Amino acid sequence: MASPSSPPSKTFQGWVAHDATTPLTFTSFEPKPFTSTDVEIKVSHCGICGTDIHTLRSGWGPADYPCVVGHEIIGTVERVGSDVSTLASSAASRAIRVGDRVGIGAQSNSCLRADCEACADGQESYCTRMTGTYNGRYADKSKSYGGFATHWRGPAHFVFRIPDTLPSAEAAPLLCGGVTVYAPLRKHGAGPGKTVGVVGIGGLGHLGILFARALGADRVVAISRSSSKRADAVQGLGADAFIATAEDKGWAKTYSRTLDIVLSTVDAPDMPLAQYLRLLKRDGTFVQVGAPERPLPPLTAWSLIQKSVKVTGSNIGSPDDIRSMLQLAAEKRVLPWIQKRPMEDVNAALADMDAGKARYRYVLQNGEAQAKL
Repeated sequence: MASPSSPPSKTFQGWVAHDATTPLTFTSFEPKPFTSTDVEIKVSHCGICGTDIHTLRSGWGPADYPCVVGHEIIGTVERVGSDVSTLASSAASRAIRVGDRVGIGAQSNSCLRADCEACADGQESYCTRMTGTYNGRYADKSKSYGGFATHWRGPAHFVFRIPDTLPSAEAAPLLCGGVTVYAPLRKHGAGPGKTVGVVGIGGLGHLGILFARALGADRVVAISRSSSKRADAVQGLGADAFIATAEDKGWAKTYSRTLDIVLSTVDAPDMPLAQYLRLLKRDGTFVQVGAPERPLPPLTAWSLIQKSVKVTGSNIGSPDDIRSMLQLAAEKRVLPWIQKRPMEDVNAALADMDAGKARYRYVLQNGEAQAKL
């Protein structure tokens, strides 16, 4: 463990992408300068998120190469900036100490200004000056680098202590995938008296089912193209019903006006969006969290007008959402379905993830973590 009094390292080591087509290489990179409000951690685990793949191949736009992805990070604090203990922006962050087990999600900074509507409202993920945990730039123009590495450094405001009852490997996907589904479910009232549909039974979708159940929804319906994941969804994850849209004839009519919330985790531009809206009750809400590289299907006005339904989206979650989500996960034992892979197996794991082989999240482990956990 690094001594807090020793000079911060000028370079880290990690799995670096240099362009959109060649494999990641293990090499050195220069993290942001260490400041008085930063922490530095030794990375033990990092989940693989779909965003990693989109970014690596510049699917959402040109990536800022060289790039180190990974924003479902778990590790141990090795250094704490001198002003963290008096950090004005976050009482929770003031408690971070060397040796703590912590996590970092998809966001590593925002402006945190009092005149910023998003930050002032505790909705930092909607700040117009937010910095992603990787492929972003801080205010000083230094680059943000993610968790496919031995170490991570960044603002303490976006670092979260992990409850003791959550294993590190299972906690990792919660930092992005978990809060991405939890935040909109919480916001739109998933809980007793509500019925929830989850579209896509994958890395995000399986977590959507788990959190809808943990929040106490009366009924959870899993929705997928085929019936291949029916047993996982119903028997394993606890869904009450399953719709296979490519196999169940007349499914939109059969389940019409039965759901209060439809959470769409898929990133397919050819999704049957109008039919999904038929599933909603009057005043129901369709929430898109999957982010395809191409536009969503078109909608007719009557799809919205006839039942006063709402179509919206949600972007990761705020620090408050993440802390609330971690507490619920610890209390209700919400544990993602994961497969552990060695960090050095990252290129093969990314290829398997892109091919849809994960059931349902891959979590990379650095060497020492594999021996201990």
